[in-house]
Amino acid sequence: MEEELRSLPSVDEVVRDKRLVAFVAEHSHDQAVALIREVVEEARQRILAGGPGEGPKEIVAQVLARISSWERKALLPVINATGVILHTNLGRAPLSQETLTAMREAAEGYCNLEFNLEDGERGPRAPQLEALLCLATGAEAAMVVNNNAAAVLLCLAGLAKDREVILSRGELMEIGGEFRLPDVIVQGGCLLKEVGSTNRTYLKDFESAITGNTAALLKAHSSNYRIVGFTASVTAKELAEMAHGRGLPVIEDLGSGSLLDTAPYGLAPEPTIQSAVASGVDLVTFSCDKLLGGPQAGAIVGKREWVEKLRRHPLVRAMRVDKLVLAGLGATLRHYIKGEAPEKVPVWRMISAPLAGIEKRVKALERKLEKAGLESGTVASTATVGGGSLPGETLPSKALVLWSAGPSQELSGKLRLLDPPVVGRIEEDTLMMDLRTVLPEQDGVLAQALLKLKKD
Repeated sequence: MEEELRSLPSVDEVVRDKRLVAFVAEHSHDQAVALIREVVEEARQRILAGGPGEGPKEIVAQVLARISSWERKALLPVINATGVILHTNLGRAPLSQETLTAMREAAEGYCNLEFNLEDGERGPRAPQLEALLCLATGAEAAMVVNNNAAAVLLCLAGLAKDREVILSRGELMEIGGEFRLPDVIVQGGCLLKEVGSTNRTYLKDFESAITGNTAALLKAHSSNYRIVGFTASVTAKELAEMAHGRGLPVIEDLGSGSLLDTAPYGLAPEPTIQSAVASGVDLVTFSCDKLLGGPQAGAIVGKREWVEKLRRHPLVRAMRVDKLVLAGLGATLRHYIKGEAPEKVPVWRMISAPLAGIEKRVKALERKLEKAGLESGTVASTATVGGGSLPGETLPSKALVLWSAGPSQELSGKLRLLDPPVVGRIEEDTLMMDLRTVLPEQDGVLAQALLKLKKD
């Protein structure tokens, strides 16, 4: 072990290696020395743990690998050919060109984030965006926070701290990352009171649970799961009418709430945000990066008196969104207000894409690949909305398969290392690239990426 420890190069020896000259010149000698010391110390600890010795060649290679990892982009553009439209692991909703332009313009220089251009004084942070939310949803007032979980937390902390919140047992959901609604309620400083059973809850269950310590009633839409069979639930309208008779507010968590009716697209009806507002509930929360198709954020819309009360809560400062989200969400909302969301918002473009059009695109891609000697084919596929939205709902689609490019797992690994990476899905040991989740303007990029397989 002593011999192996002595074989470790000195920091000075490594920093003079010609392969590190560019790094030292671009950064600084001190930065290079700090990095080398870190790598050498890690090698020393491996030797002390019984590992093999490492010489100058191995140490320099590790330093270069560390530098390479620093210079690599943390987030890379990926072609999503999985057939999952709102793929959480791949960044959920892609954004429209107008949304991207608005965000870029806000990022390139200064903007009137909290500045009133008319009087030259400091102004509120997002009045125009909140006006757009009200226009799109029919609500009296609105505000935006960083995600829907934050929106729910703010509603609970702002309206029911140290008091009871009543919720149906059938709505005690868990969202992504093992975050559970009951835990959010507790973090809001509230006392959770469950009513009904897992599959059946009645209005009388809520009525009998109300006490002098009850602060609010909560309804949570099951946007990421479904209970079927022998079931009963209370509508938002019924809950609001009963609660208002007792002087209590109702909060409805819509999760991945939509501004468009999903039924015309062959999907199960999903309650829209507008219908939730019209039902009479006091506050409605929803995600902005799911079915809405915008950047990540959470919205709270509803009655003015309750929204204004939340706006004054100390948590608002910790939950606020930046100028890029404000600009992007505003551009996305304008698509809905103009009635152009199915043609402009990528999520709805994918949902509404006709099957014949998808098949035509797959066939065109197939012909390009076969000219290059890659044997491919077109197969039927089933796409899903994903992202905790419309559970169990599917859309017919078409996918490209590469018959002669190797075993599916091996091919999947190769595709993920392309530039740009291509992520498909494996079904029955066949790698499929579903084009419902690839926008038409990405077809050329996908073809060029796949043709690299032939070169390799």
